[in-house]
Amino acid sequence: MPEPTDGVLATWAREATPAARPAGERPTSDAGPWPRVVAIVGPTAAGKSALALAVARLAGAEVVNADAFQVYRGMDIGTAKPTREQRAAVPHHLLDLLDVTEELTVAEYQRRGRAVLHDLADRGVPAVVVGGSGLYLRGLLDDLRFPGSDPAVRARWQQRLDEVGPAALHAELARRDPQAAEHILASNGRRIVRALEVIELTGGPFVARLPVDGPPLVPHLSVGCAVDRTTLDERITARVDAMFAAGLVAEVRHLLTLGLREGRTASRALGYPQVIALLDGTLEEPAARQAVIDATRAYARRQQRWFRRDPRTAWVPMPSAGSSTAETIAAALSAGATTLGA
Repeated sequence: MPEPTDGVLATWAREATPAARPAGERPTSDAGPWPRVVAIVGPTAAGKSALALAVARLAGAEVVNADAFQVYRGMDIGTAKPTREQRAAVPHHLLDLLDVTEELTVAEYQRRGRAVLHDLADRGVPAVVVGGSGLYLRGLLDDLRFPGSDPAVRARWQQRLDEVGPAALHAELARRDPQAAEHILASNGRRIVRALEVIELTGGPFVARLPVDGPPLVPHLSVGCAVDRTTLDERITARVDAMFAAGLVAEVRHLLTLGLREGRTASRALGYPQVIALLDGTLEEPAARQAVIDATRAYARRQQRWFRRDPRTAWVPMPSAGSSTAETIAAALSAGATTLGA
């Protein structure tokens, strides 16, 4: 919430066989019925959560999290997780699912998320899906299917990673699939291994496994929070300053006692590596704070590129979007609309 989650291909986390379904739970891969759904998307610090809460209150909806790091217990300040008061006012789903040492694949998120949508449909309650993890959103709402995993193939590539390091293995990925290599950091050994595994198993490029922009599996209205770069940069700086003031360093210190450093996914969440470096003594606080700001701005750029690629999304100006915007979206959601009227 990985390199901070999904810079295009960067959230192709390793896909294990989905966990066994609890007794009595219906299949969730592609079967409806679905509730009325709006997805509120956009870059970090754009105001998605506030808009989602306003829409949910007006429409009598419940919120479904699509942030890859808000699924972790205890990662509250650094992920800008909804507060206890906000969660008491509007029911939220898919928060606090895992310990920081665990992982949630996109396939497992898809299974859990669609189970939530089925429950909302059964109760006649609309859903407001909100978050900046683009592949989670597409996995939940589009007909996105995941290639399997072969432990022997994975182990072979993992051994190669251990032998030559991520940079050399990234060069191998670039030879096999240049487009995938363009979107996966050369330092992200785990994702490089996963990409090479998928290429070997499927015989096709890693990029080809992504969905096309066609009709979604789950009919929904997609609303993007549009913020100009200068304003977004200012909002990111203010957010990071507020996180440090609210106790981000203490939060990370506590999570380290719970195994954060060993958590392959959680430890890479925005802000956490920089604060770990601060606690290790390799960064002073001003440098750590600026590093968080810089990393968050870079991630926001990648999010904007990801979401702007989807022509189905209607963009609304933020942060000027006020009650009238929330009312318009809530009315469309209540009507089951999949486009935002003029």
